[in-house]
Amino acid sequence: MKTTPSAFDQEAAVVKALAALAQTQRLRAFRALVVAGPQGLTPGAMAEQLATSPSSLSFHLKELLHSGLVSSEARGRNLIYRASFPHMAALLAYLTQHCCQGAANAAPQSGHCGAC
Repeated sequence: MKTTPSAFDQEAAVVKALAALAQTQRLRAFRALVVAGPQGLTPGAMAEQLATSPSSLSFHLKELLHSGLVSSEARGRNLIYRASFPHMAALLAYLTQHCCQGAANAAPQSGHCGAC
Protein backbone atom coordinates (compact mmCIF):
# COMPACT_ATOMS: atom_id res chain seq x y z
CA MET A 1 0.00 0.00 0.00
CA LYS A 2 1.42 3.36 -1.02
CA THR A 3 1.37 6.17 1.44
CA THR A 4 1.08 9.80 0.49
CA PRO A 5 4.04 11.87 1.68
CA SER A 6 3.21 14.16 4.56
CA ALA A 7 3.42 17.91 4.11
CA PHE A 8 6.58 17.83 6.22
CA ASP A 9 8.18 15.17 3.98
CA GLN A 10 7.17 17.10 0.88
CA GLU A 11 8.61 20.34 2.26
CA ALA A 12 11.84 18.57 3.22
CA ALA A 13 12.20 17.20 -0.33
CA VAL A 14 11.56 20.66 -1.81
CA VAL A 15 14.14 22.27 0.49
CA LYS A 16 16.67 19.57 -0.45
CA ALA A 17 16.08 20.13 -4.18
CA LEU A 18 16.26 23.92 -3.92
CA ALA A 19 19.41 23.69 -1.78
CA ALA A 20 21.02 21.49 -4.45
CA LEU A 21 20.24 24.10 -7.11
CA ALA A 22 21.45 27.00 -4.94
CA GLN A 23 25.02 26.66 -6.14
CA THR A 24 26.26 27.90 -9.52
CA GLN A 25 28.05 24.74 -10.70
CA ARG A 26 25.16 22.48 -9.72
CA LEU A 27 22.64 24.76 -11.39
CA ARG A 28 24.74 24.78 -14.57
CA ALA A 29 25.09 20.99 -14.48
CA PHE A 30 21.36 20.50 -13.95
CA ARG A 31 20.52 22.86 -16.80
CA ALA A 32 22.95 20.99 -19.07
CA LEU A 33 21.17 17.74 -18.23
CA VAL A 34 17.78 19.31 -18.92
CA VAL A 35 19.04 20.46 -22.33
CA ALA A 36 20.49 17.00 -23.03
CA GLY A 37 17.08 15.45 -22.51
CA PRO A 38 16.41 11.76 -21.89
CA GLN A 39 19.69 10.56 -23.42
CA GLY A 40 21.62 12.34 -20.65
CA LEU A 41 25.34 13.03 -20.51
CA THR A 42 28.48 11.33 -19.27
CA PRO A 43 30.45 13.19 -16.60
CA GLY A 44 33.33 13.63 -19.06
CA ALA A 45 31.13 15.24 -21.70
CA MET A 46 29.49 17.44 -19.08
CA ALA A 47 32.84 18.52 -17.58
CA GLU A 48 34.07 19.51 -21.01
CA GLN A 49 30.84 21.33 -21.86
CA LEU A 50 30.86 23.23 -18.55
CA ALA A 51 34.64 23.82 -18.55
CA THR A 52 35.04 22.38 -15.06
CA SER A 53 37.24 19.70 -13.55
CA PRO A 54 35.86 16.16 -13.45
CA SER A 55 36.49 15.86 -9.69
CA SER A 56 34.59 19.06 -8.96
CA LEU A 57 31.74 17.99 -11.23
CA SER A 58 31.59 14.59 -9.52
CA PHE A 59 31.02 16.28 -6.16
CA HIS A 60 28.22 18.44 -7.58
CA LEU A 61 26.56 15.55 -9.41
CA LYS A 62 26.50 13.60 -6.14
CA GLU A 63 24.59 16.44 -4.48
CA LEU A 64 22.10 16.61 -7.37
CA LEU A 65 21.71 12.83 -7.23
CA HIS A 66 20.95 12.90 -3.48
CA SER A 67 18.35 15.62 -4.04
CA GLY A 68 16.50 13.46 -6.55
CA LEU A 69 16.87 15.99 -9.36
CA VAL A 70 19.11 13.68 -11.39
CA SER A 71 19.52 9.96 -11.85
CA SER A 72 22.49 7.93 -12.98
CA GLU A 73 22.78 4.71 -14.91
CA ALA A 74 25.83 2.57 -15.55
CA ARG A 75 26.31 1.94 -19.25
CA GLY A 76 29.39 -0.15 -19.83
CA ARG A 77 32.29 1.64 -18.19
CA ASN A 78 30.48 4.98 -18.20
CA LEU A 79 27.85 6.58 -16.03
CA ILE A 80 25.04 8.42 -17.75
CA TYR A 81 23.41 11.22 -15.77
CA ARG A 82 19.91 12.40 -16.62
CA ALA A 83 17.66 15.14 -15.28
CA SER A 84 14.68 13.70 -13.41
CA PHE A 85 11.90 15.47 -15.28
CA PRO A 86 9.14 14.08 -13.01
CA HIS A 87 11.01 15.39 -9.93
CA MET A 88 11.55 18.76 -11.60
CA ALA A 89 7.84 18.95 -12.54
CA ALA A 90 6.83 18.04 -8.97
CA LEU A 91 9.11 20.79 -7.62
CA LEU A 92 7.58 23.38 -9.95
CA ALA A 93 4.07 22.17 -9.14
CA TYR A 94 4.77 22.52 -5.42
CA LEU A 95 6.15 26.04 -5.88
CA THR A 96 3.11 27.17 -7.89
CA GLN A 97 0.49 25.11 -6.04
CA HIS A 98 -1.19 28.10 -4.40
CA CYS A 99 -0.68 30.60 -7.17
CA CYS A 100 -3.42 33.17 -7.62
CA GLN A 101 -4.86 32.67 -4.16
CA GLY A 102 -5.25 28.92 -4.60
CA ALA A 103 -7.27 28.96 -7.84
CA ALA A 104 -7.38 25.51 -9.43
CA ASN A 105 -5.18 25.09 -12.51
CA ALA A 106 -3.80 28.60 -12.10
CA ALA A 107 -0.15 27.71 -12.61
CA PRO A 108 1.69 30.71 -13.98
CA GLN A 109 2.29 30.79 -17.70
CA SER A 110 5.08 32.90 -19.17
CA GLY A 111 6.13 34.28 -15.80
CA HIS A 112 2.77 35.60 -14.72
CA CYS A 113 -0.47 34.14 -13.47
CA GLY A 114 -3.27 34.66 -15.98
CA ALA A 115 -5.98 33.94 -13.42
CA CYS A 116 -4.90 36.82 -11.15
